[in-house]
Amino acid sequence: MGVRIEKAESTVKAFLSGEIDHHCAPGIRNEIDLAVDESHPENLIIDFGEVTFMDSSGIGLVMGRYQTMKNIGGRVTLENTPAHIKKVMRLAGLDRFANII
Repeated sequence: MGVRIEKAESTVKAFLSGEIDHHCAPGIRNEIDLAVDESHPENLIIDFGEVTFMDSSGIGLVMGRYQTMKNIGGRVTLENTPAHIKKVMRLAGLDRFANII
């Protein structure tokens, strides 16, 4: 699992790849949080286009980033979410906290 971060004026975009599970989620979380702490963006976009598997650690990852962004007045968007992962996210209720595209 990897994460690549891009920063623009008011946006931090995290491109995830591979599998998201309990082994790699803490590292991903730390990298995203560091970028958000440095930039204080209005938008956090998490791109799931290259994610092949996600367990409940991915749900926790999104929920934690939602809370972080909420605390600074920002919002979260989940982009390029594969259908099977989007279904799990909606079942978990993430669509109440983040825009899932």
